[in-house]
Amino acid sequence: MPKLKFLLSLPTIDNDFQQEQAAAAKETAQRLDFHLDIVHADNDAIKQSDQILKAIQASPENRPRAILFEPLGATSLPQVARAASAAGIGWVILNRFAEYLPELRRANKAPAFSVSSDHLEIGRIQGLQFAALLPQGGSILYIQGPSENSAAKDRTIGMQETKPANIRVNTLKGQWTEESAYKAVLSWTRLPTSAKQTVDLVGAQDDSMAMGARKAMQESPDAEVRERWLRLPFTGCDGLIDSGQKAVQAGTLAATVVVPPNTQPALEMLVAAIRQEKNPLEQVLTVPSSFPSLAELMRRGANGKTR
Repeated sequence: MPKLKFLLSLPTIDNDFQQEQAAAAKETAQRLDFHLDIVHADNDAIKQSDQILKAIQASPENRPRAILFEPLGATSLPQVARAASAAGIGWVILNRFAEYLPELRRANKAPAFSVSSDHLEIGRIQGLQFAALLPQGGSILYIQGPSENSAAKDRTIGMQETKPANIRVNTLKGQWTEESAYKAVLSWTRLPTSAKQTVDLVGAQDDSMAMGARKAMQESPDAEVRERWLRLPFTGCDGLIDSGQKAVQAGTLAATVVVPPNTQPALEMLVAAIRQEKNPLEQVLTVPSSFPSLAELMRRGANGKTR
């Protein structure tokens, strides 16, 4: 029996979480003995669509048995999904749910499902972190992911659900990369009003953007303003052992949200589905957690120590 072959399309390589997604996928491929091709779309939805269509339109012997991808842009490529289904190729969506999945599952025996981080819960945890770190309330500079991205939207909704009313949020937009947040915050710091604006915490929707925000604030030409900004607590999400958690332990970040990679459970489910000839659950959510714990953050906030 030929070895199973899958294609994994990830948004970018310039992001700690996506690097972890790729590493977890490679480890799973080696452990379960299947062939895996990984492509990166450089945060370009058209490029991602073209990469996946190329794989679908390959000769039958060169096609992947299934495609896993984390969508870019506002849609989850419904037409591309139907083309994959028509070719008998499995379809796995990472970090998002698509309304067309039930249609694919009815039309074809190939597996079709999604595995996603629970973005609403990630946002809720981050809102609770803000509450713990700012027990008296205050003002937050919040670095959000792309406007059209459902994960960014859900994290914002979740954060708004749990943050106290006495915490005000000023939002900037990034692209899930350190460089994008660096540019956004650098532009903000150069506004005439920014140095006078009250900011009590900088929160970002992922750790790389939190570090980009911190880097931009380090470059303020005003030493007094720079020192005040760098005393602020910075928080992020993803919480990888060698980046986000390490930054918390070093005091660079005050907190992060640990988000397990989606690729490992998705690939395990996919292999089991093909070997058992049975479609798995339509949607599975991974479980995030606060680092440090919310109890520890509340203790620090009560004692006036946010880092």
